[in-house]
Amino acid sequence: MITWSSLSASEKKQALARPAMANSQQLKQTVGEIITRVEQEGDVAVLDYTRKFDCPDLTSLVLSQTDIDALAAKVTPEVANAIDIAFNNIKTFHEAQKPSDIALTTTPGVQCELRFTALDAVGLYIPGGSAPLPSTVLMLGVPALVAGCENKLLCTPPNKAQLIAPEIAYAARKCGIDKIFLCGGAQAIAAMALGTDTIPQVDKIFGPGNSFVTEAKQQVSQRADGAAIDMPAGPSEVLVLADEFANPEFVAADLLSQAEHGPDSQAILVSNSAELIEQAKDAVERQLATLSRADIARPAMENARYILADTIEQAIEASNAYAPEHLIVQIENARDYLPKIKYAGSIFLGPWSPESAGDYASGTNHVLPTYGYAKNYSSLGLLDFMRRYTIQELSADGMRNLGPAIMALAAAEGLDAHEQAVALRMQALTQGDA
Repeated sequence: MITWSSLSASEKKQALARPAMANSQQLKQTVGEIITRVEQEGDVAVLDYTRKFDCPDLTSLVLSQTDIDALAAKVTPEVANAIDIAFNNIKTFHEAQKPSDIALTTTPGVQCELRFTALDAVGLYIPGGSAPLPSTVLMLGVPALVAGCENKLLCTPPNKAQLIAPEIAYAARKCGIDKIFLCGGAQAIAAMALGTDTIPQVDKIFGPGNSFVTEAKQQVSQRADGAAIDMPAGPSEVLVLADEFANPEFVAADLLSQAEHGPDSQAILVSNSAELIEQAKDAVERQLATLSRADIARPAMENARYILADTIEQAIEASNAYAPEHLIVQIENARDYLPKIKYAGSIFLGPWSPESAGDYASGTNHVLPTYGYAKNYSSLGLLDFMRRYTIQELSADGMRNLGPAIMALAAAEGLDAHEQAVALRMQALTQGDA
């Protein structure tokens, strides 16, 4: 247990340090080589990497519409119903985010507009690994659908049978995604960013992944011929704020639900109650013994922090310094403390709001900034699948009214051509040409 008030500024920073990402230089080099090979060899490289890492007998990168339909039909009624409920809630929440265009007159005769339009081509990445993630398909596919993105393609690693999980196929079909490609890792990111004969180039790439995927997204986003990305990402994390009235079993369950994502996940408990912290630690050990993914969650809990604060306000101070991806607030009258909470990817208020709700079906998006990026990045939303642009239109009167100011500013900056573009129009107006 760490007593927050006893720490120096540097010790506080150390207490909230994320697990270091290992072999970063080697990772950059390896990913760079994968991107270069995909750029040079296209489908051949992507197929080769996919056979090496995922499916030795893969013959095609394309999952046919027949296979998509057949896989979707295998989903049990119970799971299909759950996906339908989640789809509806996520769709409702994201439809409410639709922006309105703006048009106004800033100076008589000067009309300015702000308009929004959907991105044309988006690439959605769904990790493979030990568990299928239909929830991530929904979190990416639904806002792309609501935004009106015309070209939606999905990349996900195939299994040994050259197929994908039925749940992913079902969720993709719900979201109107009919282009599914069987590849994962850095090679999939490179293929979507640069395009191959089979996989179309996209404008922006969305979705979580391992360190190779994360590094590949960063690298392609820095290329002029690459693609934009949703956000930088690191290992998943949760911080729980709890007071003496919190249920320690709930607290432990929330810490562990994050830890089971991966051994590099981080879970932090900050409380003003030493008794609650001890009870939660005991509950973690009990619950850990019952988990099927205990071998993953246990090493993650080695990165856990249990921090004792003097007050709830001090606990919130620690949370703001950490800027967690997920923030669970299990304190009395939790909503009253919202104005004090500055930084978090997504906030879960009260004892009946587990992180699992946001991960699956409440309606909010579970693609969130990690590794402290919640201080300057937002949770994924509808606007991430759109772009905004401006329009201005000046009438003759608008030019008369605004022209002198434009010319004065252009002259002050020494940009003669800018000044002349206005001066010629002003001259035409005085000569009665307009």
